[in-house]
Amino acid sequence: MMVTPELGQLRRQVLALYKTLLYYGRDYPMGYTYFRDRCHRAFEKNKDETDPFQIAKHLSRGDFIIKELEALYRLKKYRYLKQKYYPEQQDEKSDTKQMMKKIERQK
Repeated sequence: MMVTPELGQLRRQVLALYKTLLYYGRDYPMGYTYFRDRCHRAFEKNKDETDPFQIAKHLSRGDFIIKELEALYRLKKYRYLKQKYYPEQQDEKSDTKQMMKKIERQK
């Protein structure tokens, strides 16, 4: 099997994407092992792909997943900081939940 320069370049991009995904998976909420196994299965499923257009499509999907992970981690950090610096707002939410439970019981 002859590897064209274009496929060689795509291979390097795929490997870089895989390494980046594994790096971002370290802090995944369901655990690194879960993320790594799912990521590995996805790459294994498409390992025989030779069409450059399909490979590029998979690469763009991988980039989208990276952006989603970044957003997830930013949201997690924001929620932690908000809880740490504004704990009184958490009390208000629990008061609201308690009031809603009382209302539901009265019905």
